[in-house]
Amino acid sequence: MSKVKILNCPDVPNMPWQERPEGLKGAPVWRYTDNPIIERNPIEGVARIFNSAVMPFEDGFIGVFRGEQTNGVPYVYLGRSRDAIHWTFEPDKVNFVDEEGKPFMPVYAYDPRLVKVEDTYYIIWCGDFYGAAIGIAKTKDFKTFTRIENPFIPFNRNAVLFPRKINNKFVLLSRPSDSGHTPFGDIFLSESPDMEYWGHHRHVMGRGNEWWESVKIGGGAAPIETSEGWLMFYHGVSSTCNGFVYSIGGAILDINNPSIVKYRCTNFLLTPEEWYEERGFVPNVCFPCATIHDPATGRIALYYGCADSYVGLAFTEVDAVVDYIKKNSVLTASDTEIGRR
Repeated sequence: MSKVKILNCPDVPNMPWQERPEGLKGAPVWRYTDNPIIERNPIEGVARIFNSAVMPFEDGFIGVFRGEQTNGVPYVYLGRSRDAIHWTFEPDKVNFVDEEGKPFMPVYAYDPRLVKVEDTYYIIWCGDFYGAAIGIAKTKDFKTFTRIENPFIPFNRNAVLFPRKINNKFVLLSRPSDSGHTPFGDIFLSESPDMEYWGHHRHVMGRGNEWWESVKIGGGAAPIETSEGWLMFYHGVSSTCNGFVYSIGGAILDINNPSIVKYRCTNFLLTPEEWYEERGFVPNVCFPCATIHDPATGRIALYYGCADSYVGLAFTEVDAVVDYIKKNSVLTASDTEIGRR
């Protein structure tokens, strides 16, 4: 039984799991020994799947996947699995419609997140809204995917919803950016009463002082509600003479005011070290997009994109990772502010 409680989500007794290896050093996060779980050329016309999000659905698992087509244009593809490790993909990209049921496909769509709030599943991605911006669609059956209004004007990326309303408002994390491969970026929070009109914007976290998050940061998996606060896995980016390096970090946000950071781990939780993380279309990338977590056992499975070429799977336990974040926490002045100036 975990000391730290995972709150407000159902048990997932069939979630994927591999025990912690002996002799693990550093952060209590370990890779699945059979990574990557999705190889190159997974379906006809798609060269690579990576930076994707999965969750329990019915008696198995479902996911939205970034499929980089062989023509270089990314779209969202749907996948299903019995064990959340071996995936079967629908051959055609997700067909989005507008509120009237008419076709409404994005120009492109990448880095999707998948979050359930109440009885509705939301897909959030980055697409073209006359510049890079956030797209959102909703579904209840994974058969009809209805796009709703874009929450922000360009430029913005890395948006992820909280899995429940806070103070009766939907809450969304995002990373405002510029038109290119942004050499800067902080995480912000926005609220909405209806998933259409967004405001009450708050600063959450800025790029850190440590090397691994010194250029920019961005949201990753949907925050996990725990008895210690919102457990957030995010990505931090550093710059080297050979390009950017993406690592995975961890923080805990205040449960009622998540623009306030309670703990922020000064160390990375995972950084590129394995061949599938270091070598690929974009080398040296660990990019978190989703978790599957089980309140009964405290187990967490973390899904992350690898080198813009593969999907990797890692594991941790809520007691261990929360304890590690708290013991290695270093906060900045802006972390503990309400985020309003």
